[in-house]
Amino acid sequence: MSDTHAHEEPLRRRLGLNRRQFLAATTGMAAAAAIPLTTPGAALAGNGVLVPPGKRGIILYTVRDAISRNPLTTPHPSGFRRVFEELARIGYKQVEFAGYTQNANSEGGANMGTVEGARQLRQWLDDNGLEAEGNHGFIPSSWPLTPADLTRWQETLEIANILGLGHVGTGNDPTSSNFKGDWDVAAEKWNYLGSLATAAGLKMYTHNHDAAYNFLLDSGPLDALGRPTRSSGIRKLEYFLSITNPEHVWLEMDIFWAHVAQYKHRVFTAADGSSQTSIFNPLAVVQAQTKRFPLFHAKDGKINTATANGYDMVPFGTGDIDYKNFFSQMGAKGYHNPMYEQDNAPGTDPMQSLQLAQVSYAGMAALRG
Repeated sequence: MSDTHAHEEPLRRRLGLNRRQFLAATTGMAAAAAIPLTTPGAALAGNGVLVPPGKRGIILYTVRDAISRNPLTTPHPSGFRRVFEELARIGYKQVEFAGYTQNANSEGGANMGTVEGARQLRQWLDDNGLEAEGNHGFIPSSWPLTPADLTRWQETLEIANILGLGHVGTGNDPTSSNFKGDWDVAAEKWNYLGSLATAAGLKMYTHNHDAAYNFLLDSGPLDALGRPTRSSGIRKLEYFLSITNPEHVWLEMDIFWAHVAQYKHRVFTAADGSSQTSIFNPLAVVQAQTKRFPLFHAKDGKINTATANGYDMVPFGTGDIDYKNFFSQMGAKGYHNPMYEQDNAPGTDPMQSLQLAQVSYAGMAALRG
């Protein structure tokens, strides 16, 4: 076995790929570079690049182990500056923050979520040709807003602008409730917060997990607290879309979790007590209002019906989610910003998350449709 083969074997085994699959994933970047982007008729022929080089992004939660490790005790990339350098070397052009903290011994210190810290982060981004597109960060919990929450929200918007973010958001759903009334309150709050973000030149967005695409309890008999117990069949986040201002509230669909919702959330109890089946179509939701989804989490999954979710998270391009169809059919070509994410990328190998980031970049670069 050659040295090259020996080096790739541990990563290939962790991915659960045979050698042919591994080579297909890791050579995608070279294949992408070999195809001219301006070939006449390429898009019409169905072989156009689905994620242009400038739109290939990653949420930093994927490499959180590298950002948080102590640079004094490891030779591996650690902290924001070194991780930016490594992501730029791989080829990424966009990043999404998942907070602004790193190891205290990293350059800049532990908390970069200040005006001074944001200026330093922006310099490192610029040095590496990276653009920050969003952040999973603070969204006020109070409503009506307390003075302290309003001040912190204004500071959040200021930091976002220093970093050059186009979007500011959260990794959580607007509410974890199943009840229509709670989603009405959430929409009222988000419309207001979003108006402040719009005034600051930013798009405020929420990120979904599968529960947000479960069915809204909005009809039928009331429970002891006066809340509805049955559903009209509309899904919670779809209802939220319908009652929020499209000029102030935006969404980042996590495509993996949307497919988990398709697998899990199929049956609801209608107002008359009958059991109804409705299969969720993530692509159709995006197609209906494609420009309300400026960001995506491009998280891949391999089908595994032995698990509750129906999928296992895997590097982008090595799973079963049909990203070719999704990205080629969603509309508004060139508008969206897909961020690779893999919750389980960190592992016992200290370089695993960055290795998987490279595999996933290659998968994204190779995507044609």
